[in-house]
Amino acid sequence: MAWRVLHASRRTRPLSAGIGMRSSRPQEAFTMRPPFVRAGIFWLVAATAALAPGRAFADAKPGDRFDASNVAQIKDLISPGIRWCVEKGMPIRVVETKKVELPKAYREATEKYAGQVTLSSDGRRMDGYVAGLPFPKLDPNDPQIAQKVMWNFDRRPAITDDVDIRNFDADVGTIYGGDKEMSVERHYLLDHLRRLVYVGRLFVDPKPTKPSQDGVQYRQSLHPILEPFDLKGVGVLSYRYLDPDKSDDSWLYLPALRRVRRLSGAQRSDALFGQDTDLDSYYGYDGHPAWMDWRFLGEGEMLGIIHAENYPVKWATGGGNFAIDDVWEKRKVWIVEGVSKYPQYGYGKRIIFVDKEAWVVLYSDIYDRAGNLWKVWVNDYTFRKQAPGGKTVYEDEMAFGPALMMVDVQLSHVTKASLPSPRFPGEEGWYFNQGEKSGTTEEFFTLPHLIGASH
Repeated sequence: MAWRVLHASRRTRPLSAGIGMRSSRPQEAFTMRPPFVRAGIFWLVAATAALAPGRAFADAKPGDRFDASNVAQIKDLISPGIRWCVEKGMPIRVVETKKVELPKAYREATEKYAGQVTLSSDGRRMDGYVAGLPFPKLDPNDPQIAQKVMWNFDRRPAITDDVDIRNFDADVGTIYGGDKEMSVERHYLLDHLRRLVYVGRLFVDPKPTKPSQDGVQYRQSLHPILEPFDLKGVGVLSYRYLDPDKSDDSWLYLPALRRVRRLSGAQRSDALFGQDTDLDSYYGYDGHPAWMDWRFLGEGEMLGIIHAENYPVKWATGGGNFAIDDVWEKRKVWIVEGVSKYPQYGYGKRIIFVDKEAWVVLYSDIYDRAGNLWKVWVNDYTFRKQAPGGKTVYEDEMAFGPALMMVDVQLSHVTKASLPSPRFPGEEGWYFNQGEKSGTTEEFFTLPHLIGASH
């Protein structure tokens, strides 16, 4: 079977009503279970019936294609959110699994420093970390396995020093399925999504640590928005701190009001800019590991897009044009569940599927506070040393992300982004570990720059 559930003990946790709730069902406490059938949109993904003798499980082999007519055959290899997308028109074409080679400097740092890394008893604080993968040897029976998986993801090899994602666009609209294409309600064009990392640096001096008086792990900014016209100049800036007791500093700048608005930790789950996306969902999960109560659900094989053939992204046709059309392969994954510690957080829980080899999130199913599937975040990755037509050549294969999708299954609504936009031929889109050469400097991550770039 694809998903092996290892921890059968469950606990009941009452969840208070919070912002962003879409379900019409009344507030209720729900039992923290793996995704069994609980409501009309749930189905079995954790095959606890595996003990039944003679039970046959579906499989997928290279060359197989799946759509709404036969997606049930791979129900154990995809999440409920992915199945919903396929039933609405997203195609899945299976290819051979390829190995992901991590950057040499990252592997060497892991060997050098991992032995000194420890995790606090509550799993909220990591000590002794310098660079590389904090916990390369994971035991599914470790009581802290879920926290260690997420700390590994937090210090993943995909982003070590800095990244600049340029000229990407997004379409937002309604999904119809069948032959009717999604409606495009709004189109967005964004100039930069940049991150500057202060710890675990491997390629750009200073390394492995960039001095920071305020204990910053990284600074990240998405600004300015170029389209649509009524949002031109809008941007958001965030500082992530090493201290787990210190919440992010996040600011939203609204040029029309000439106002900087401060965002709370709970508001990181709010949809921004009229899209379906939220700050905590970027990359599959972009919150601090200490902000969630993590629970290990299992390990196994799932289908995911890790070696996409198309760059820029290729979108499907017809009613499936809301979705990525590329190759999927079997990937070994860790499966964890996260429930926010913020009482007013918008989501009830996240189920996150982390690739064991690449340490990226394949996709994440997000549930409302009534326990119903609400959204699914889907990543599209391709590992290569150079973007097609790009001038930058890397020594190691880097985790380019040509596209992402955030699908609201309750509203049949989607935000789909192309990174980079096909409107800019030859644009590399992703610039890894370039520092000042790509304009990723500390000055960019300041309120004056956030405001000034809006003009």
